[in-house]
Amino acid sequence: MKDAYSQLIRNIGEDETREGLVDTPKRAAAAFRYLNSGYNMTLEGVINNAIFEADTEDMVIVKDIELYSLCEHHLLPFIGKCHVAYLPKGKVLGLSKIARIVEMYARRLQIQEKLTKQIADAIQTAVNPRGVAVVIEAKHLCMMMRGVEKQNSVMMTSSMLGIFRKEFSTRSEFLNLINRK
Repeated sequence: MKDAYSQLIRNIGEDETREGLVDTPKRAAAAFRYLNSGYNMTLEGVINNAIFEADTEDMVIVKDIELYSLCEHHLLPFIGKCHVAYLPKGKVLGLSKIARIVEMYARRLQIQEKLTKQIADAIQTAVNPRGVAVVIEAKHLCMMMRGVEKQNSVMMTSSMLGIFRKEFSTRSEFLNLINRK
């Protein structure tokens, strides 16, 4: 990977041997590995047995989970926040595990639409709740720094499973709660 970054630097017309760039290929390769570290994670490993019996049936929401991912089309970042809810059916997931699931899938080359669905499906798989809702709001540097160059655009995606898809009132409750300040 280091050699590939060296080649990229040469191909844009830069001198990879100049002082500021000497270690850049090594640093860039390490950064790219880190930004895509989700490929080294599994759902089972992330959850790490943090599933607990619970008699609650009330909505569990974790909102404003920051996320950083790379667009699979341009390898440029998209940055935003994720809101997750589920309605337990006998089991709850350890609180930090929701953020870790978001992180695992965000740290892969992605499109936001797929990321949203992967998170919802993972929580559905993990605890089989009555429903799962995921909303992601993100700014895409591929749209801000190149192409159309629209600085204030925000992409929103949602995935609604189970009761969140079937029941308008449940979906509305979730959307109202995540929009509270």
